[in-house]
Formats: sequence, C-alpha cells, structure tokens
Amino acid sequence: MRKGILVEERGSTVRWLLAQLWDERVLLAAVVFTGFLMWMGGIPAGWIAFVVMLLALAGFARGERLEGLAPAATAPALRTETETTDGLDAIAALIDALDMPVLIVTADETVRLQNRAATALFGPIPRNADLAGRIRAPGILDMARDVIASGQARETEHSERLPSETVYIVRAAPMPALDHRLGAGRYILITFRDVSQARRIDRMRSDFVANASHELRTPLASLRGFIETLQGPARDDHKAHERFLGIMHDQATRMSRLVDDLLSLSRLELKANIAPDQMVELGALLGHVRDSLQPFAADLGVEISLDLPPHPVQVAGDRDELIEVFENLVENACKYGQEGKRVEVRLSAAEGGNTEVSVTDFGPGIAPEHVPRITERFYRVNVEASRSKKGTGLGLAIVKHILTRHRARLAVKSEIGKGTVFVVKF
Repeated sequence: MRKGILVEERGSTVRWLLAQLWDERVLLAAVVFTGFLMWMGGIPAGWIAFVVMLLALAGFARGERLEGLAPAATAPALRTETETTDGLDAIAALIDALDMPVLIVTADETVRLQNRAATALFGPIPRNADLAGRIRAPGILDMARDVIASGQARETEHSERLPSETVYIVRAAPMPALDHRLGAGRYILITFRDVSQARRIDRMRSDFVANASHELRTPLASLRGFIETLQGPARDDHKAHERFLGIMHDQATRMSRLVDDLLSLSRLELKANIAPDQMVELGALLGHVRDSLQPFAADLGVEISLDLPPHPVQVAGDRDELIEVFENLVENACKYGQEGKRVEVRLSAAEGGNTEVSVTDFGPGIAPEHVPRITERFYRVNVEASRSKKGTGLGLAIVKHILTRHRARLAVKSEIGKGTVFVVKF
C-alpha cells in the first residue's frame, strides 16, 4: 500500500515538473541559446553551467514561483483551492434553481453562498460575510449555532412585519456530504419556507366563523321572528304583511352586504403581499368616483367638490381596488358628515415627492379615543347610527387592507364639531 502511494506521488511530481517546464519553454530556449553562444566564444564549461543555472533559477522564481521548487507541498494546495471553488460553484448553480431562500453557512457563522431567492429577501450578501450582520433574528442565529454544535437538524418560526406580515419556517441542517467534498470545515444549509398564505387561510376561516356568527345573529333572529309572526298572529293581517316584508327585505339586504364585505376582505388577505404593478391616473379615477356618488350625495343634500392638480398624477395600483377605497371614504363622508352639507376631495402631488388624496367632511367629527380603532373589523363609533345608515362595520377595514397591498397608508385627523379628514398617502 505504501509503495503504491509513493509511486503515485512520484508520478504527480513528474507531471507537475513537466508542466512547469512547458510553461517556461521560452525561457529554457533562451538559456540554451545563451549557453551555446558562450561555448562558441570559448568560455570554460564550468562557467557556462554556472551561468545557465543562475538564469534558470531566476526564471523559475519569477511571478512567485520560488515555491515551485517544492512540488510535493505546493501542488496539492493548489488543487484543493481549485476543487473548493468548483464545488461551491456547482452547489450555487443547484440552489439557484430552488424557489425558496437558501443560505449555506460555515461553522464560524459566515455566509458562503446564497441563492437568488435569498438575495431577493435579504439583499446581496458578500461571500464570507458574518451571518449575524445580515440576519438580525436571535431565534435563527441561536438555531444555527445549535446545529453547528450538535450536528442535528433544527427548525424555528420567524415572522416579518414589513412591508406586510410574512411567516417563515426556518430550517437548518448539517451538510456532511459538502464537508467531505470540500474538506474546509463544517457547513450547514438554512432554508426559509414561506407559510404566510397557509396561516392567512387558517386565520381567515376562524375570523370568518367568529365575525359572521356574531354579525348575522341579529338579522337572522329578526327574520325568524317576523316569519313566525306572519305564520301565526298576523296570518290574515295584510298591512302587517307589507310592513314586516319590508323589514325582512332590509335585513336580508344587510346580510348580503355583510357577506360580500367579508368575502372581499378574505380575497384581499390572500394577496396582501403581492403589490400591484399597473399604473393608475388618480385624477380620472377620482372624477369617476365623484360622478358615481353624485346621486347618493344629492339625496342626502351634500355637495362633493373635487380639487385636482393641472398635471396628470399616476401611482402603481389596481384601478378597481382604488375605486373601492375612495368610494368608501367619500360615501362615509357623505353619510356621517351630512350635517356639514359638503365634502371636499383634494389630490396633491409634489414633483418627485409623495402623492396624497384627502377626503374632508364638515360633520360632527370623531372623538380622539375612537380614531386609532376605526379601521378595525366591526368597530363602530356609534352602533345605532352605523346600522341605521346601513353600514356593515367593515368598510374602513377593507380600505386599510387595500392600502396595505398598495404600500400606502391612511391617516385620520378629526376634531369634534369641525369634521374629519381622511388622507391616503402613496
């Protein structure tokens, strides 16, 4: 066995030496030609050999090749570095094909590789950058250290709040095959599996059952009571029939609006992390909203005024969803600010700055303690007034979800007795 190893090492050394001689073939030719000229000039053979040897040594020392005189020590080191680079490149090509973020980290907690999905999530991470400098999540860092120490796979849950709520199952596992191939320490693989949509669906189901059962209980009880009355004491009372059937129609319509709003919220939650990529001209959109709500405002005795800049203003958005946002805000201003007799809609856009749409009413205003909660589902400042105006308590919650998807926000300013301003900031 030892003899075979020695033969293999000698063969490697000879191949390395021949490769070095071929690389320096021009220098060797020059040395031989110089020796030939010295011999033709009658210089003694000893001096010729000495000069040729000096020239050869100077040539091999050129370009940091002085270590080339120790082939057995140098050749394996060069081969190891090449193999390491080739191995990482092959792994990089493999993990780039995955749609989930992937990091490959060494035992000293440096990031050796990241795939395209990880670049989109964390931004570019330089090779050999410190893991803690890029991922500021103590749970993930502790898990990675545990895997490095124990050699056993671990997983944890990690949540991101911005730009929208996202939940990942983060798993770290050792890579013994990569350790053996590269021979440069221990490696672990960290993957990030997005489970946000599954969590949203679960939460949507539970919220739908809780909210729908609570909100539908009153109209269903009313319908049941009127039906029992019509079947019993008021069976032959035609006037009661007309009055009760009108109330039942209103209650059924209320349930229909409630179900529509709940379904709309559910659809918005499913695509909350997908930003729109189309451009919408806000001036034309607000004009459409005003025209569609003019008959409704006229019935309430409210005038809608529209103030637009002279130049077009475009934002990235979904046209139908933005129409729903501003219809909801303007309709609420007309209904709950009816006493002020007018609603002002203003679009402003600074050059290269933020775009804002404000909807102002001059009604009774909202008390300060209610303002932070008015976008919550089914939260009502005045329950009786909301139901009498056929509100479901979901309108501003829908507005909030749509604006979150559009990476916009809603600001509310209100003063008792002076009115309320809703400002949408893109």
